[in-house]
Amino acid sequence: MFKLNGYYFITESRLSRSGNISDVRDALAAGVKVVQYRNKHSSTEEMFEEALKIRKICRNIIFLVNDRVDIALAVKADGVHIGKGDLPYNAARRLLGKNRIIGLTVHSVAEAKQARGSGADYVGVSPIFITKTKPDSGKPRGVSLIRKIKKSVSIPVAAIGGIDLTNAKEVIDAGADAICAISAVVTRPDVSKEIKKFQALFGA
Repeated sequence: MFKLNGYYFITESRLSRSGNISDVRDALAAGVKVVQYRNKHSSTEEMFEEALKIRKICRNIIFLVNDRVDIALAVKADGVHIGKGDLPYNAARRLLGKNRIIGLTVHSVAEAKQARGSGADYVGVSPIFITKTKPDSGKPRGVSLIRKIKKSVSIPVAAIGGIDLTNAKEVIDAGADAICAISAVVTRPDVSKEIKKFQALFGA
């Protein structure tokens, strides 16, 4: 079974001070084991070129692509993370094959159970708190949903949305296997230093 533990890094070029490539290098220096390339703003060609560069940097860790199964296949990523409105899970699995990782965004216990039943490798629970990074992510679910999902499914749970150093411990204590805190990291002068603060909460 696919394992998640610790800080899960997701790129966000519009918030980044140094750019996605620099941020990924800093994330690896901080000991991150999973990197997700998310880019909602560039052309497909630009995404491919940047994803290919990041794939080369992430040779020894898990590299996932957000939304775009075509980009993931083109750069030989380890898998994708998809959500509502993206290519359906079954179609993504047919294209990616049985050995690549597929994570699904969920907003309820029912969706988490459905994701597990479909064969997803992990779920991303979103949003936990109010977030400005993704304004269309919906109403905050709170840490109670993490507890409920952990009791209902056996696959790993990543938490995202409004997480920072003031509330990350609460999220981990609720059972999250991994946490994503984008703006709390990429907007800071030293990305690696900030990630290490989150990693320390996991005992890393």
